[in-house]
This record gives sequence, C-alpha cells and structure tokens, in this order.
Amino acid sequence: MLQQITTQLYEECDNSWTRFMQFREQQYEPDFFDEVRPYANQIHELLNEWQQLAEQFIVEYHPKYVHMVQINNAAEQIEQFVVQSFYIKTSKKRLYQSIQAAKYTCETLLSAMREVVDES
Repeated sequence: MLQQITTQLYEECDNSWTRFMQFREQQYEPDFFDEVRPYANQIHELLNEWQQLAEQFIVEYHPKYVHMVQINNAAEQIEQFVVQSFYIKTSKKRLYQSIQAAKYTCETLLSAMREVVDES
C-alpha cells in the first residue's frame, strides 16, 4: 500500500506541473470551490495516509536515507504545490523546485522499500 501511494504521489508531482503549464498556456483561472478545493482535499487525505504508512515503515525497517522529517516536508510541499499548480500567477521556478524536491523524497522512499524487499 505504501509503495502504491508513494507512486501515486510521485505521479501527482508530474500532474501538477502539467496542469500548471496547461493552465498558464490557456490563461485558465479555475473556480476554487468547484475545482481546487475538492482536488486538494482528496490529495490531503492521501497524504495523511502516506505519512502514517511511511512512519510505520521507518519505525519498522530504519531505512538509512529516509527519515520522518523528509516525509513530513514532502507532504507539506505536495499539499502546497497541488493548490499552487491551479494558479497561473504562481512562480514557475519555485513550483518546479518544490515538485523536484518532493519527487526526490518519493524516489528515495521507493528505493528504500526495494532494498528491504531485496534483503528479505
């Protein structure tokens, strides 16, 4: 389940960038209550579950390069840039850097999970 959610969040990083670029190109301004908020709430629930599962994984397996602080920071970044990706006035550079940082954390966690499987 953790691997599935982590992969889903990794894909959401790319989806957020794509959405931002499309909305920017089309000069599209979404309605907050109809589009942004429901989507952000869905991601928020997914992030809460991800944090709990990641914490269980970290406590149980003590991965060398993954710590709870990274998971919490990535969750906060994802929550922010998912909302920001709907708005064309968002700083392109800042959004890109936040997305890359979150993707790196997801990649590191996925790699740690593969190592646990390989050691078993």
